[in-house]
Amino acid sequence: CSRWEEEKKEDGVKWMQLEHRGPYFVPLYEPLPEDVQFYYDGKPLKLSLAAEEIATFYAKMLDHEYTTKEIFQNNFFHDWRKEMTAEEQEIIQDLEKCDFREIHKYFVDKNEARKALPKEEKQKLKEEADKIQEEYGYCILDGHREKIGNFKTEPPGLFRGRGEHPKMGMLKKRIMPEDVIINCSRDSKIPEPPEGHKWKEVRFDNTVTWLASWTENIQNTLKYIMLNPSSKLKGEKDWQKYEVARRLKDVVHKIRAQYRKDWKSKDIKKQQRAVALYFIDKLALRAGNEKEEGETADTVGCCSLRVEHIQLHRQLDGQEHVVEFDFLGKDSIRYYNKVSVEKPVFKNLQLFMKNKEPTDDLFDQLTTTFLNKHLQHLMDGLTAKVFRTYNASITLQEQLKALTNPEDNVAGKLLSYNRANRAVAILCNHQRSIPKTFARSMQVLQEKMDAKKKQVEEAQEELKKAEDEFEDTKDAKAEANVEKKKKLLKRLEEQLAKLNVQATDKEENKQIALGTSKLNYLDPRISVAWCKKFGIPIERIYNKTQREKFAWAIDMAGEDFEF
Repeated sequence: CSRWEEEKKEDGVKWMQLEHRGPYFVPLYEPLPEDVQFYYDGKPLKLSLAAEEIATFYAKMLDHEYTTKEIFQNNFFHDWRKEMTAEEQEIIQDLEKCDFREIHKYFVDKNEARKALPKEEKQKLKEEADKIQEEYGYCILDGHREKIGNFKTEPPGLFRGRGEHPKMGMLKKRIMPEDVIINCSRDSKIPEPPEGHKWKEVRFDNTVTWLASWTENIQNTLKYIMLNPSSKLKGEKDWQKYEVARRLKDVVHKIRAQYRKDWKSKDIKKQQRAVALYFIDKLALRAGNEKEEGETADTVGCCSLRVEHIQLHRQLDGQEHVVEFDFLGKDSIRYYNKVSVEKPVFKNLQLFMKNKEPTDDLFDQLTTTFLNKHLQHLMDGLTAKVFRTYNASITLQEQLKALTNPEDNVAGKLLSYNRANRAVAILCNHQRSIPKTFARSMQVLQEKMDAKKKQVEEAQEELKKAEDEFEDTKDAKAEANVEKKKKLLKRLEEQLAKLNVQATDKEENKQIALGTSKLNYLDPRISVAWCKKFGIPIERIYNKTQREKFAWAIDMAGEDFEF
């Protein structure tokens, strides 16, 4: 039996044996050299060690957009002052008068120097990093040596957050052994804390899969050290996730019939639940949990939509009953979409918006808990998230069927694959900002294409010459030459076509992030089956890390796998 199908443990138990070295703590702060100075109000000022370290966090970010934001500056200055000595607090009253430029330059130069190191020096650094990885990056779980995902603690620094996060600029404190809870098995060699320190606690809890945890000071959330995605434990969990989504396939028509019926319900709670579910199903919106105010950026999902986030149009762009969505979703990514909905949904939305302020909840009678309870009742293990996984995977499968031309060459088939993947990314609203290097790399590609076009034209002329010569002489040598020139032209034309495909792919992809759906929402067996069916090497779709993560799927799926 493969390692994916070993003996099952009793419910809730995740492992019998777990042994590891504990987290790797990032190196302590190294003070600045004497000749690198901080200036206040134009005069050099020697800072205490704690204050200096925090100053370097800000200095390193000087050329970043964050340090221009007022909220970032205020949060930083407030937290920095807390760590200063009384004398420093007395002097340093105004961020405007602080000059971090010399410190900034020191770190930029240090970075450049590291990049410019000779090859053997770089090799030495790599070997040191590998040694740490070997020592701290693996654990023994039920007799298997498994890779750990994130075995290093996060270094201290300034909190960034996504979008307009109200806490950006706050001080992320250094994690000490005294903050860390260790989890391992009773009979294992319990990890030693760094010298002179002790762990916060050691526990032996085999119902959870984390190896160590601590609370980070900004959001007060728990951080965990977990296994790498390629590990058996994570692979099984991933596989289960897609199996739940596949079960939804068998009941989704019943669920759709149910929510359509509920649009006409007399109970407003049911009505709201049915419209929200329609959005989650049709538009792959996230559920949208309730959040503490002021704790995170103002982002919403389906259940937490406010009246101001949608506009209703009886008619728009030649379509009827159009809902125009405009809100910030997870990670402050803007969701903007105009969708023609069914008439009862449109009517319901008019009702839900009646006599409400723009900042009122659209679904004021609905919570994610109430929604997920209902979903669990419809199918075991069903939550709003499962709809996203299901709709993403089914879309990929349908698009691949529709777009793949068996006659195409590998480049053509890969373009079709990426187009199918793009359809999913658009459904899930996975955007990215246009890469900084986009214009330059597009230009390089264009230059390659121009050069190749020229070669094609030259080859056409050469062929014409050879054909004329053959017309005159009719000898075998001239005939062979014609064949040779034909082959060359065909090869060059294929190369040009390949470059054209590349350029199309790049252009269509500039604002879309394919990786998120590929790693989290698409059943890898669909892609593996597609590769096997059309003879495409799997490494053209998945890189090494992804192949490790999806080893279970590469093992399992034949070419006729159906999601």
